Amino acid sequence: MAAPRSGVQTGLTYLGWRHELLVPDPGPAPRRPAPPERAAISEEWRAAQRRHEARTNRPLTALLALLSLVALACVGLWPVRILPGLIALGLCLACLAMAAPIVVALMQSRQVMAERLRREEARLAEEQERLDAQQRERLEEHARRYAAWQTRKRAFEAQPRWYGVRVPEDAGTVVVAGGTESGWSALLTTLGASRLRSGRDLTVVDLSGRALAGDLMALVKRSGITPRIRVLPADLQRLHLGTDLDGAQRARILSSVASALDPKADIDIDEMLLLQILDVVGPGANVSALIGGLRALAEPAEGAATRSDPALMLLSPEQRAEIRERCGSDRPVMERAWELERHIAPFEGIGTRCGDEPYAQIKVIATDRASGAVSTRAYGTYAVAALRELLELRSRNPQSAQRALRPWANTIVVCGADVLPAAEIDRLIGAASWCGAGLVLMIREVGERTAHRLAAHGVFPVLMRQPTSASAARAASWLATGRVAASAAAGAAAEKAEDVEVLAASNGHRGAARLPMHQLTEVIGEALNDAVGEGYVAEDSEGITAPVPVRTAAPPIAPLNLAQNMRAATAWGRVTTQATEIGEADGTGPVNGYQVDPHGLRTLPPTAMVVPGDAGPVLADANPGILTLPTATLSTVEESRGEPARPPEPPTADPGAAHPNVGPPPERLDWRTV
Repeated sequence: MAAPRSGVQTGLTYLGWRHELLVPDPGPAPRRPAPPERAAISEEWRAAQRRHEARTNRPLTALLALLSLVALACVGLWPVRILPGLIALGLCLACLAMAAPIVVALMQSRQVMAERLRREEARLAEEQERLDAQQRERLEEHARRYAAWQTRKRAFEAQPRWYGVRVPEDAGTVVVAGGTESGWSALLTTLGASRLRSGRDLTVVDLSGRALAGDLMALVKRSGITPRIRVLPADLQRLHLGTDLDGAQRARILSSVASALDPKADIDIDEMLLLQILDVVGPGANVSALIGGLRALAEPAEGAATRSDPALMLLSPEQRAEIRERCGSDRPVMERAWELERHIAPFEGIGTRCGDEPYAQIKVIATDRASGAVSTRAYGTYAVAALRELLELRSRNPQSAQRALRPWANTIVVCGADVLPAAEIDRLIGAASWCGAGLVLMIREVGERTAHRLAAHGVFPVLMRQPTSASAARAASWLATGRVAASAAAGAAAEKAEDVEVLAASNGHRGAARLPMHQLTEVIGEALNDAVGEGYVAEDSEGITAPVPVRTAAPPIAPLNLAQNMRAATAWGRVTTQATEIGEADGTGPVNGYQVDPHGLRTLPPTAMVVPGDAGPVLADANPGILTLPTATLSTVEESRGEPARPPEPPTADPGAAHPNVGPPPERLDWRTV
């Protein structure tokens, strides 16, 4: 994994990875220029010149031959006394006088021919020098092009291919709409790894009934940190959350639980009723004593039932009488006391066995699937309300101004936030933004009551696989127009549609953008789609151990150490490493265009995310195993794209040095095209 640049801060929150090739592929290497043919006088040219010379000198040659024959005849006829000697001598001299200029002409012709050959050889020599100079220039140009190509090739091969996707600085809340359990587990592990890297706190409220933070806990233990895991209702007596607050805060928490279970309840009246009871029994009284005070209201008179009730026996007769006097004994108060007792009775033993717990950097509060939807809503509301009170208490601290300068110093993740009351989520968002804490809300779908959170101020929206056609249609509408079509008819049609393509055509989503998706996102996500555990490991001996000192908190962990722990402790790291070994995860695999329409949002890979980008939505991958890849970097695409690119420096050529024979050879000539 590439180390972060000096400008990358260590306290940033990462959600996933984005595949991008900022340096394009330079293509094949430039071929070497073909050497020119040697310029030389051909034998055909020489033969043609000789034929031309012979044809030009043929009359002179014939006349010279005739004069020679005449001279020879005269010389031959003189001894036989046919010609007198004087006449024969005169004829020979005449032939000689006539042959002399012919011989001179023939010799001049031969000299002209030789001069022509020399001029031709000189011309060809100059042509050869010109071709050699052009060849040297082509070789020098090719050497420069090849050096530039090598520089671009090295930059292409050395560039990161996976860039970090992190929460913007102006966003205080991340809303994850949709997703499978494995996708949430991957996102939670990636987010937790960024918190470990910066040494910041993380609190996870897991309302899914599964161990979504199982891989994260394995990574935390591998890093030598002891997390605090509380699974409700089994660990209710060991839960310390909210037990050390004052009476008013505890009353607000319990009244929020009652309001979540009974939407018709008046939260202000319930809070006032509980606060009056706590004023009598003491602000530090446990829930059992609070239940005794509620039963004292429900039983207006002392009797045998009072002496046999364990909850009432926790209060003295004077306290029971004072509670009745303060709160009243009319029928509406009695009925409300019974309802409040019924709602807070599951929390009767909370915090009775917690003791003094040490500080824990990573905390998980989860619910058991066997507890049911109602209990999950109650326990989740209690956890969220208690965290909200702690955030408000922290915001009133004199050092809150300094904490506000460090956003996301503490992070709260709520998995399955759609099961909680909307008003409670709104209060948690307000408290988190007030004290500068980061908040991540994971909801199962883009519903009619949760769609507005995607476009809220200060929210970073994340879309994952949508479970229903109606949710996918709302998400696609939000991507296309920035707002969700809340038509009930459209939602009902989407729910009843058997063919999602018909729905996409009716809603006008055929022109949806196609976003690039790497093959790794499809392969790894589907391979680990069922890798979420059924529950959290309760015993530390069954967890992953590491040969490092165990502690409750740790300083910032180096990215390379974190990647090593990720590879050794989590299934995401192991599977991604195996894909790297077979050459499928190095970032050079195929990238396909994925159409983000209702059908595409319903069939997204488990770890795929659609997040906002500078130029529109982009596809990202929440797979935490990408941290282990050597082609991954913690810098974002925008940071890397904003850096000025240095052009490759051309090599300094020595005029006297031989030109390098680099690059592939030139293309061979095809005789069929000549």
